[in-house]
Amino acid sequence: HYGALSKVPLFLQLKKQPKTFKVKVITMDAEMEFSCEVKWKGKDLFDLVCRTVGLRETWFFGLRYTVKDTYAWLKPEKKVLDQEVPKDSPITFHFLAKFFPEKVEEELVQEITQHLFFLQVKKQILDEEIFCSPEASVLLASYAVQAKYGDYDPNFHKPGFLAQDELLPKRVLMQYQMTADMWEEKITAWYAEHRGIARDEAEMEYLKIAQDLEMYGVSYFAITQNKRDTDLLLGVDAQGLHIYSPNSKLNPNKSFPWSGIRNISYSEKEFTIKPLDKKKDVFKFYSSQLRVNKLILQLCIGNHDLFMRRRKVDSIEVQQMKAQAKEEKARKKMERQILAREKQMREEAERAKEEMERRLFQLQDEARLANEALLRSEETADLLAEKAQIAEEEAKLLAHKAAEAEQDRQRLEVTAMKTKEEKRLMEQKMREAEQLAVKLVEQSERRLKEADHLKQDLTEAKDAERRAKQKLLEITKTTYPVPYSTPPAPPAPPEASDFAYESASTRLDFKDSDMKRLSMEIERERLEYMEKSKHLQDQLKELKTEIESLKLEEQQQQAGLYNLRSEARGYVQEPVYIPHSNVRTSTSHHCLLSMSITNIFSLLQDWLPIFVRCIIE
Repeated sequence: HYGALSKVPLFLQLKKQPKTFKVKVITMDAEMEFSCEVKWKGKDLFDLVCRTVGLRETWFFGLRYTVKDTYAWLKPEKKVLDQEVPKDSPITFHFLAKFFPEKVEEELVQEITQHLFFLQVKKQILDEEIFCSPEASVLLASYAVQAKYGDYDPNFHKPGFLAQDELLPKRVLMQYQMTADMWEEKITAWYAEHRGIARDEAEMEYLKIAQDLEMYGVSYFAITQNKRDTDLLLGVDAQGLHIYSPNSKLNPNKSFPWSGIRNISYSEKEFTIKPLDKKKDVFKFYSSQLRVNKLILQLCIGNHDLFMRRRKVDSIEVQQMKAQAKEEKARKKMERQILAREKQMREEAERAKEEMERRLFQLQDEARLANEALLRSEETADLLAEKAQIAEEEAKLLAHKAAEAEQDRQRLEVTAMKTKEEKRLMEQKMREAEQLAVKLVEQSERRLKEADHLKQDLTEAKDAERRAKQKLLEITKTTYPVPYSTPPAPPAPPEASDFAYESASTRLDFKDSDMKRLSMEIERERLEYMEKSKHLQDQLKELKTEIESLKLEEQQQQAGLYNLRSEARGYVQEPVYIPHSNVRTSTSHHCLLSMSITNIFSLLQDWLPIFVRCIIE
């Protein structure tokens, strides 16, 4: 064929090649470019687009283009280039839904049809071409999120995952003083309840809610009811024709259902609606543009045809499509169930795997901890063995020290008993010393008195001796005259002188012997007293030394007992503490004993020199 075509002249080849033009078709989720022949009609381009998209429910859709300040739909029976399409290259068309179903769940068969309707209605709501309340907007947004993201997973869908999505109309966002995070929280709360809904089911739920909105599927046109230019709005939808006030597109002032319209006609700018009931008045209105009148008529004819078609038995093609769609839905439902089961099983397997891994890690940690605990226990066992050995040695040492402590205690008890005995003896000695001191005091007083008497006798003896000496001198002078002249004494009578001489000599002899004897006795008693006082002083010094040693021994005994108790409790050396009562008792006792002996000693020291001096004198 290529060889045959190469034999044809070049100018004939160029002449036979058809002329083409570029077309750009924009759907709700894609853009496509086609090269079309000049002779193509609108139906050829439309069928090409439907085949490319995979759409079989073609009666709902059309190719729309922009003409000046309005829009128009590409007519299927006329050539593309013969219509008022833009002269741009490529020519831009929008593949959109031209007619809307009354009940989306019953009429929309194919999934692609549902998806295209879902995208178009969603865009109209977001662009505020269809009014939607804030509550319905949030619910519709939740189904849109379910269709896009699938089931809600808090581990995957973190806060802020909807930040880049346009889900609510701007009017709703401006109506409430709420942040984007607050809106996302509300949408996510509904979104979490749609778990398990597939994408096509979520889109169908979206359309089922949207079809109940007042402005759903309505095409609005500006009209006047009379030539005085009373502004009105004409609405064309799947139910019929509606007349609205310019400021209210929600509630129509008057409605003409398709079932109640007998005929619609227009002449240039005038439209006439003839009711089926001939008793009702014919409704006329006017449009400013002929192009708009044609578009209104086109929409009225198409909606009316679909209205009548819905009330007839479905064609074989539609029945096949519905059967295939039903089988497809059943198959997809089965696949979804299988997929859900597999997903559930996979999730369970993953959870079991995670659990096994967690358990494995836990067991590994437990094994590691057990090994560490085993090593620690071995170290602890070795340490305990060493401690046991040390404890055994300490126990032996404690037993030995306890035995020594017991011996020391017994020895201290014996020493304490001896100390008590010595204390008793010391007290007895003290009492004896007191008695001796009393006796010495009495004896010293008695000796003092005797010394006074002796002193008196000595004085008398000295006086007698002096008189005797004087008498003797006198006698001597009488017997042996002195060579120097002395006046002669008067002569005494012979009897008197003899008697006096005898008595004086006798008395002199008596005094001399007494003096010698008395001097000897005094000397002897003085020596005895000095020996006794020296012996008493030695005894007192010895007694004070014994008392000091007893004090020291008693303190050492108390400290020894306390140290033994401390060693028996655990070899803790603590400061020696003697109970206040014992210290007070022993100290007071020793103080009394010391005071008594000190008083006696001081008394003896005061009296003894006096007594000795008296004796010596």
